[in-house]
Amino acid sequence: MASHIVGYPRMGPKRELKFALESFWDGKSSAEDLQKVACDLRASIWKQMTSAGIKYIPSNTFSYYDQVLDTTAMLGAVPSRYGWNGGEIGFDTYFSMARGNASVPAMEMTKWFDTNYHFIVPELGPDVKFTYASHKAVNEYKEAKALGVDTVPVLVGPVTYLMLSKPAKGVDKSFCLLSLLPKVLAVYKEVVADLKAAGASWIQFDEPTLVMDLEPQKLQAFSAAYSELESALSGLNVLIETYFADVPAEAYKTLTALNGVTAFGFDLVRGTKTLDLIKAGFPIGKYLFAGVVDGRNIWANNLAASLDTLNSVESIVGKDKLVVSTSCSLLHTAVDLVNETKLDNEIKSWLAFAAQKIVEVNALAKALSGQKDEAFFSSNASAQTSRKSSPRVTNEAVQKAAAALKGSDHRRATNVTARLDAQQKKLNLPILPTTTIGSFPQTVELRRVRREYKATKISEEEYVNSIKEEIRKVVELQEQLDIDVLVHGEPERNDMVEYFGEQLSGFAFTVNGWVQSYGSRCVKPPIIYGDVSRPKPMTVFWSSMAQSMTKRPMKGMLTGPVTILNWSFVRNDQPRSKTTYQIALAIKDEVEDLEKAGITVIQIDEAALREGLPLRKSEQGHYLDWAVHGFRITNVGVQDTTQIHTHMCYSNFNDIIHSIIDMDADVITIENSRSDEKLLSVFREGVKYGAGIGPGVYDIHSPRIPPTEEIADRINKMLAVLEKNILWVNPDCGLKTRKYGEVNPALTNMVAATKLIRSQLGK
Repeated sequence: MASHIVGYPRMGPKRELKFALESFWDGKSSAEDLQKVACDLRASIWKQMTSAGIKYIPSNTFSYYDQVLDTTAMLGAVPSRYGWNGGEIGFDTYFSMARGNASVPAMEMTKWFDTNYHFIVPELGPDVKFTYASHKAVNEYKEAKALGVDTVPVLVGPVTYLMLSKPAKGVDKSFCLLSLLPKVLAVYKEVVADLKAAGASWIQFDEPTLVMDLEPQKLQAFSAAYSELESALSGLNVLIETYFADVPAEAYKTLTALNGVTAFGFDLVRGTKTLDLIKAGFPIGKYLFAGVVDGRNIWANNLAASLDTLNSVESIVGKDKLVVSTSCSLLHTAVDLVNETKLDNEIKSWLAFAAQKIVEVNALAKALSGQKDEAFFSSNASAQTSRKSSPRVTNEAVQKAAAALKGSDHRRATNVTARLDAQQKKLNLPILPTTTIGSFPQTVELRRVRREYKATKISEEEYVNSIKEEIRKVVELQEQLDIDVLVHGEPERNDMVEYFGEQLSGFAFTVNGWVQSYGSRCVKPPIIYGDVSRPKPMTVFWSSMAQSMTKRPMKGMLTGPVTILNWSFVRNDQPRSKTTYQIALAIKDEVEDLEKAGITVIQIDEAALREGLPLRKSEQGHYLDWAVHGFRITNVGVQDTTQIHTHMCYSNFNDIIHSIIDMDADVITIENSRSDEKLLSVFREGVKYGAGIGPGVYDIHSPRIPPTEEIADRINKMLAVLEKNILWVNPDCGLKTRKYGEVNPALTNMVAATKLIRSQLGK
């Protein structure tokens, strides 16, 4: 029985690639140093899979930044602004596309389907000259071969590549990207010929767009593309890999009828409906790569259940044509559980990171071929049982409280217009009130204080005094700048999710559970393993302290339930909605305690609400219903005079604007400047919005300081579509990644621009 891995994390078990990249970017190490780290990481991954007994081992899933950018380089589709003059694409051009350079901006980055990974969006048009300009795929195949490992080279499929692209600047927005297929396929043919000549016997094309809702002409593009490639691919075994959801019936029909394709890979974790399609008919003589081990979570596989699934399709596909695989690339999970020294043994027994998932895949393949490792299966079964019955997982009181939520919509009793009036009487804010999103710069000194306190090198008293001093500085600065609604700057917080998770029950934390978000940036999601509750207040101490330092309103700062959910590894033994409602009840307790402590403005960030949106339209309504309901639960109990804010980060909001309105917050601040003010177009199209709204007036992801005139111009653009009595003025996002040398002048200009517009409105 054969086994296969779709792809593997690149960063290394201790983020070796991250540190090598950043050292190279800072000019502290050479290209050769970076290549050596990369080469060692690839070799260790191939060796690991070989020794685990994996038959189909992927190559070319490693990347210095992103696999879609690697494809852009392979196709020579470099935007002209980078001044590339042909030849093999090197680090200079490659990293300029990814990160920009002194003279030109980077290419756009966006989310890879519904994961927290981000890819670099290709910029294409009718005049792009595609040429074979990066031989990375064949070089890595040869590199593995020299180590004695015959791999399956992996390429982003041509149709998915074009569907994820966007028309370049100056190209008509209606330009049909799929019209470039013949030009792109010419390069793919050269790559395939190269791989064949190097000795490859299998090739994997990742075509995850097949799980989306596609119109007939898009499905037609798949048929056309693989017909065109058929003769180039002859003599090779071809695997088309799909993942992240089930494949719609029409797409399944198109896919399984493709010419020259030997094998089909399906995600059977998130795509359980695909099983029914397979059982209803699978092409004779073709391979099924069955993705039964979850590539997007950190839970140990339920081996007995997976084996049942595999047995159920074996009779249809045939014993020699069934391959056990992961549901998708393991890029989206943590690297190796071995490096987790602080997790207790019970929780550890419930988990599997990428290295452990490889072992699970192989154990399932062996069991299918009659060589079941009874000891491995029985220890897996007892871990599954312990997780089901552990008193740490179930909290009766929480279950009861969450069940009692049924039957209410959790809306505040008064409508938003009346609430805003009541709040204005209490807060007495000027027109176009100014505020910031929450965090202020996290200095080296501040990080040192938190680190020393965590390592018990300084006392609690010293720690509290240091943080208090920092809050005082931030409050005084905002008063000097004449900002209307203040924040405490969040100096006590490491991360907007981890900070709350550490104070809630039902959460566990890793030391090295890093997952790549983009480029060298990694995140370390908390693990939600049990029922969530709040043992005691989490932020009241700091918010009250900050409010006592000023007469102006001080915002309480919380992370919302859906964002905590979407940025964590979530338990898979109950619906995500149920976990969200539990978190919502914990945040509700905190909101009400802040109100009792005299905090009159409370912000509940839902930065990641849009991120959890399912890929298929038929499932989106249900998600938005419970996600928005979860938010409303948090603040249904406050008085009309308490102003509830929420904040959302960069994403495409236009399609969910009605859900945003349905959240019924008093004020929403929203990322706007980076998305070319796409957000404002919604209001131009006549969507009526009656609550307070603050579309960001400048981009905090860039060190650039926006001049006063530019900000004033932005505010005027907003006033053209929004009423002056509901508009707020604020930056796009929190300021924690910026330096004070950038923050002070930027906020000075923001307040100056606001005062300028106020005086014009006054006239």
